[in-house]
Amino acid sequence: MNMAPLTGTSEAHARRFIERPAAREVIGHRANESFRWIEHDYPSEIARWNFHPEYEIHLIREGTGSYVIGDQVGPFVAGHVTLIGSGLPHDWMSDLESGEVILNRDAVIQFSDGWLNNCLASLPELSDVRELLDTAGRGIEFTGETALVAAVAIEAIGEAHGTERVARMFTLLGILANSPARDREFIAQEWFVNLPGSDGSTAVEIGLHYIFENLSENLSMAAAAQRARMSEPTFSKYFKKASGLTFTDMVRKLRISDACRQLERTAASVSSIALGVGYSNLANFNRQFRAQMGMTPTAYRKLNTEDRPRQQAMGLGLSAPL
Repeated sequence: MNMAPLTGTSEAHARRFIERPAAREVIGHRANESFRWIEHDYPSEIARWNFHPEYEIHLIREGTGSYVIGDQVGPFVAGHVTLIGSGLPHDWMSDLESGEVILNRDAVIQFSDGWLNNCLASLPELSDVRELLDTAGRGIEFTGETALVAAVAIEAIGEAHGTERVARMFTLLGILANSPARDREFIAQEWFVNLPGSDGSTAVEIGLHYIFENLSENLSMAAAAQRARMSEPTFSKYFKKASGLTFTDMVRKLRISDACRQLERTAASVSSIALGVGYSNLANFNRQFRAQMGMTPTAYRKLNTEDRPRQQAMGLGLSAPL
């Protein structure tokens, strides 16, 4: 499917969302709810590349497009159901005609690890859900019968209130936790692992926030460590242990992911996109992009949505600068 080119005011409107850096989203809950269920249009202020410590169950109700989840870029269609782990950056970008808006494109459920742990303290029967969430750091796409049943369960939660809403939430978690292996597919490489204590989580969250805020600038681990109030060796140790990547590898990964988003959704030149994600040297940007995506930025942009490959495993041994 080829996306109609964006022009005039519609292009400016789209770029408001597409070119913004990933944000640390703050998930708010009402006083009378323990988890959040929301729906939103696309484009929307909250439909952007973001990350947060809460888990997210996400349903695309309508349309086609591309997602960026962690280190992977891939296509989606209506009925796309995913579980996003804590700290895993994500975004879904729909193919739109000029000026088009998809009403209530997404249904989203967000909940904290603390909420689940509190439930487990009283309800040990939820142990299978704990096992599921412990693997969600890579993001999980549900397919087949599981996706169909889960989509119905997600909608049912939005229609319920009080005790019934909680009961339906547990039903959904059970559907996902007990789904057959053939209906689950990991999306990204391991992104974030839970560690005893808070130092690892702090290092990753502050490090990611710093990277996202300054993606087009010269990034340094020293500055990230200073924000985390850690020495560089301590920050480096916790960041690598919690995320599975060095700080430098994480910067490279996020820059190429952001470049993919802009290549798909804007008409900006390759050179301006490269500069916008922190590559002042176009040849180096092309080299890094090819190493991660298996093709040049120009070739990637020309592909139809359904032909775009998932982003390949990152070349972590590259000697070229970021």
